[in-house]
Amino acid sequence: MSKGYLSLLAALSVANATAAPSDLFFSEYVEGSSNNKALEIANTSDQAIDLSSYQIQMYFNGSASAGLTIDLGGEVAANDVFVIALARAEQSILDAADQTQGSGWFNGDDAIVLLNNGVIIDSIGQIGNDPGSEWGQGEQSTQDNTLRRNADIDTADQDAMDAFDPSVQWQGFARNAFDGLGSFEVGEPDDDSPLFACFETATPINLIQGEGNTTPMNGVNVHVEGIVVGDFQGSDGLRGFFLQEEASDYDANSNTSEGIFVYDNNFGVDVNVGDQVRVAGRAGEYSGMTQISSVTDIAICSQNNSVVAKPLSLPLSSASEQESYEGMLVTFEQTLTVSENYNLGRYGELVLSNGRLFNPTNIVAPGEAANQMQASNDLNRIILDDGSSRQNPQTIIHPQPELSAFNTVRGGDNISGLVAVMHQSFGAYRLHAVQAPNFETQNVRSFEPTLKDSPLKVASFNVLNYFNGDGNGAGYPTPRGADNAEEFTRQRAKIINAIAAMDADVIGLMEIENDGFDESSAIADLVNGLNQATGKRYAFVDPQSEQLGTDAITVGMIYNTDVLVEVGTAATLDSGAFADRNRQPLVQSFREKDSNGVFTLVVNHFKSKGSCPSDSSDLNAAQGDGQGCWNHLRTEAAEELKQWLDTNPTSVSDNDILVIGDLNAYAMEDPVIALEQNGLVNMLKKFEGTQAYSYVFYGQAGSLDHALASDSLEAQVIDASEWHINTDEPSVLDYNTEYKSDTQIVSLYSTEPFRASDHDPVIVGLDLTPSKDVNNDGRISVRDLIAIARNLRKMVEGKNRKYDLNQDKDIDFRDILIILREIHRNRKTH
Repeated sequence: MSKGYLSLLAALSVANATAAPSDLFFSEYVEGSSNNKALEIANTSDQAIDLSSYQIQMYFNGSASAGLTIDLGGEVAANDVFVIALARAEQSILDAADQTQGSGWFNGDDAIVLLNNGVIIDSIGQIGNDPGSEWGQGEQSTQDNTLRRNADIDTADQDAMDAFDPSVQWQGFARNAFDGLGSFEVGEPDDDSPLFACFETATPINLIQGEGNTTPMNGVNVHVEGIVVGDFQGSDGLRGFFLQEEASDYDANSNTSEGIFVYDNNFGVDVNVGDQVRVAGRAGEYSGMTQISSVTDIAICSQNNSVVAKPLSLPLSSASEQESYEGMLVTFEQTLTVSENYNLGRYGELVLSNGRLFNPTNIVAPGEAANQMQASNDLNRIILDDGSSRQNPQTIIHPQPELSAFNTVRGGDNISGLVAVMHQSFGAYRLHAVQAPNFETQNVRSFEPTLKDSPLKVASFNVLNYFNGDGNGAGYPTPRGADNAEEFTRQRAKIINAIAAMDADVIGLMEIENDGFDESSAIADLVNGLNQATGKRYAFVDPQSEQLGTDAITVGMIYNTDVLVEVGTAATLDSGAFADRNRQPLVQSFREKDSNGVFTLVVNHFKSKGSCPSDSSDLNAAQGDGQGCWNHLRTEAAEELKQWLDTNPTSVSDNDILVIGDLNAYAMEDPVIALEQNGLVNMLKKFEGTQAYSYVFYGQAGSLDHALASDSLEAQVIDASEWHINTDEPSVLDYNTEYKSDTQIVSLYSTEPFRASDHDPVIVGLDLTPSKDVNNDGRISVRDLIAIARNLRKMVEGKNRKYDLNQDKDIDFRDILIILREIHRNRKTH
């Protein structure tokens, strides 16, 4: 017999009590991590039931034929449950199990049925239909969640071929939530139920909310009465409305909320904002939100009432402050900033803050300072949701009237006039606006980089998995990037238009397909497309190897052959920190045709912060200092990279070096500091300061992409900046077509550069022409002539390079002649 029991709940309204099905039915579904899978079957009758005629069948991956049949054994007692579990589940599940079975079990996209003498009496999912990964969404779905049957169901799901929506009869709980396994709650009438009539005694909402994060009245049937402050009955997912106590019924406790969400699940009574409404239902929690569900009665008592919204401001005073406003009407009198829009298309969400949020280790040193700043950031953020809990909304309502490729909301934009109800779901507090807020464009799109006029431009661009199939229009899907030729065409257009608009003379690439350098390779395809779009003559640097490293993605380098000439030999490093997880760098020296100036460019892509080591003692595990995991490996890479560059790997004796690329480290983190301590100067810090950014994660902006110049090259850098075409744009505006309707595939896409990638390009302006003002006193005079004369015949290296005005590798009378001509020209002019 089951280790659990059926607990009986009192306080159900007599007139509205319902009974559970008389036969057996599924009462709990566990789809946890690894082998943690179980099914609970309830018997709500007053007789024990012999299970010898019962079976469970599982239909895998949309199949119309059962892939596994399990015969049940024993019996399930009256008012009890029976648990069957996968034999390899963890012990807490096995402790609740009456039967175990060892074959491969269901995943979130597999249908399950319960049969008696071959007849289906209950089902989960839909036979013959593969939903992709799950039925439902969030915690109320069949993947990585626990589902528990609503206690007041009066019919099982005997039609296993019809559409399945878990929200109709099930409540969802987090992954590996096993605490309810072995028990099932069912309602029972109570003659002491309160009278359901307007203005009669009701349970105060603040009493249901309580002082803590969960209701002290979980599972209790209640009558509540209040004013509707948010009507989401017609929304896709929420299916309910928000009630708030009349001001005269507030308590004196600032820790208790006066509002609550009513999940009426299309009960049939239409309410409006301002209605005074009485509700009979059950108090409980759903995804962290205290709510009334299992509604049995709704009555409208009066209309046109008003509630004063509670003023809030960011940053919050504490992490618990939002709980005291859960379910209430709130307003923000301050102007808020959009810090993140990554989930706008997928979930209808924007992250708002008081001023833009920056990643702490982009601003301050890792460790205590970074952790303090992170704590402050955490209090200065809140989610603006779209009034729905569904994924992939067909109309993305922010900004009004709806998001499109040409009507966007960018990071850094402002929102004012926000009046909303406070909700909690999916692990976060979120606001559902009750009136359209004002969106104010502050971060205007720029169709070309903002950079001071420079003779030579160098760019760094993460092209986000640019994979071109087999290079002949087929070969999809590839390991990364576009799923098909249509998506690649959309991706390619954006990438090429972005590079063309940068008008850079040499571009270092990250995340391009590591498929070699022949005519069908990804880098060859990109160069061909760029030449066709611009009419210029770009070429790629060929390191004369089959590919760079073994990773699916690699770095690359393309350059304008009308402007630059390769000198020396391209090289890469495949040892030490670059033997495995850090992508191999690529280095090449170039000579600019106009100035004869030579510089060396190295493009990099260090190990990302993801896929952390499981052993906390590993030096590459996260150290709790804000730098994430793999920081040790990235720092090693930075140190080894500079040591390697000091050996002149291109065989060109020139100290003008520019290190660019995605270092996966923010500006104050160890890898970047290591490069600075080894003689390189951070150009973004120099020209844009600490608030430079090329990437946004968790609503916090920062620079993962960098440009660092050697001392000798620093004086030749005119400017450096990012071009914010990607990080500030909603990710749904990219080339992908999945999760979009046919209409959205058109409306959310343009060939413009915006959201071509997830990182912003970094552009550096150079002037390789040596200054004739060699003594840096602001004028060209005899003093400059004397300075050159003192350095005649000296080695042309390091700081002496500035005396080689004609860049012929000698400091001689030809350089003195250049100064004499300039002095003479200046005298004639003045």
